[in-house]
Amino acid sequence: MSAKQSPRVALGGIVLESNSFAPTVGEEDFRSRYYLEGEEILDQAASAHSVMPMEMTAFVRAMQVTGPWQPVPLILTGTEPGGPVDHGFFVRTVDAMIESLAKAGPVDAVYLSNHGAMTTTESHDPDGEMTARLREAVGPDVTIVVTLDLHANISQCLVDAADLIVGYQTNPHVDMLERGEEAAHSLRTILAGARPEAAFIRLPLTPASVVLLSREGPYADLINYGQRRKRELGGAIFNVSVFGGFVFGDTPKNGVAIVVTGRDDGDAARGLAAEIAERGWADRRRFRKQLTPLDEAVSLAVSVGEKPSAAAVIFSDAGDNPGGGGLGTTTWLLAGLVEAGARGVLFGSFCDPVLAAEAHAKGQGARFEAVFNRDSESEFSRSFSASARVISLGDGKVVGRRGLYANRAMDLGPTCALEIGGEGGILVVVISNRRQTADPMFFEMLGLDIGAARCVCVKSRGHFRAGFDLWFTPEQVYEVDTAGLTSPVLERFQWRGLPRPVYPLDEDTEWSSPRP
Repeated sequence: MSAKQSPRVALGGIVLESNSFAPTVGEEDFRSRYYLEGEEILDQAASAHSVMPMEMTAFVRAMQVTGPWQPVPLILTGTEPGGPVDHGFFVRTVDAMIESLAKAGPVDAVYLSNHGAMTTTESHDPDGEMTARLREAVGPDVTIVVTLDLHANISQCLVDAADLIVGYQTNPHVDMLERGEEAAHSLRTILAGARPEAAFIRLPLTPASVVLLSREGPYADLINYGQRRKRELGGAIFNVSVFGGFVFGDTPKNGVAIVVTGRDDGDAARGLAAEIAERGWADRRRFRKQLTPLDEAVSLAVSVGEKPSAAAVIFSDAGDNPGGGGLGTTTWLLAGLVEAGARGVLFGSFCDPVLAAEAHAKGQGARFEAVFNRDSESEFSRSFSASARVISLGDGKVVGRRGLYANRAMDLGPTCALEIGGEGGILVVVISNRRQTADPMFFEMLGLDIGAARCVCVKSRGHFRAGFDLWFTPEQVYEVDTAGLTSPVLERFQWRGLPRPVYPLDEDTEWSSPRP
């Protein structure tokens, strides 16, 4: 059976979104989340509740149902968004991938499931470097397909090393299965003889993630335009990916990036990439976001708590999103709500293993002075204490049920729900392992009723929208201007690596289309 009929496909990836302002992450962070070698990748793909990225699961399953193939699983590892990864760990992991690949023998293709916004303590482009090293290992004739988060920061090195780059199209991210399937079907087509040719344009535009929604707004318009033009061009285009980027990567490769891959048609790809880029630049002033000031948010929470007839609201603690490298420990919003006497509030999730352990030691029903963030005060966060009662306790082992975490197994470590301000006051979820609160299970695992709350506060930038849309329409969502490692107010940070000038930080930034 030929390679086209039963291709040998190597599988791997390193999944990390790096915030340059967050603490460095290391090997222990990856191994505590998932570090899969060889057959462990295939075992996870067969699991109903996998720990690995859903696009890898979807790719494996799509390859299985579209014909014979021979998977060659290497290494797949990932961890929660954080700071730059220890460079030594990155190098060792890629070395191990290549060593495993060499032992496995020749392959016909490589599929990488990456995030695309990783940095290391020594490199601003490890995703590109990893792909280039794999290209060197397999040679020019082996197809390399990469799936990426739409917050990826794209480099020319990555585009040159890969044959096809497939980016998410939804934010909140709910299309990972579709993108994995697309990667598999496209790989089959390429192996059957189709020739991919990519066009890549990066704009000097680095929006905050809060404006990169795919339901509405300027970013949604770009994504929708690209997909419409792809359909209009018939079979000339393999893929259109519009990457919003991750500004906190703070690298020279930051900026909204358009990657269009033609199918035997490089001219069509280059033309469409330029069209999208021109529209994005013309629309650049829409890539700004008006946040809700903290004091106004607190007043609103108090108001809806006093008026049962008013619509409930959900707040994003936007400055402290663990999904973007935030530590999940800032207390600005929580303290404001407690001091104002807000009622009917659910607050999640505060990452504080010391506080969670203390609650477990004291037991359910115990009353004590809870100190939040007692050990890690910084310019971004302070400690805060309040009299609290332990409402419920848990082990933190859950399976997500909506949006980003749907059907994903999670281990949040020892957890608890603390009541502040007496019955009907504020219920705070405390977890031990950092994750953004993007799923209702963060509250439900501890017996808390989201539907009964007047105000829900989540440490999540945007993925909570898909997790909590059963209870809250977009009109009930408020992004609160809080301090932290992920504040959308970009002027608060000391940027070191961004290409300057860049919009919106530099109002007079200029850009010219590559088209005559």
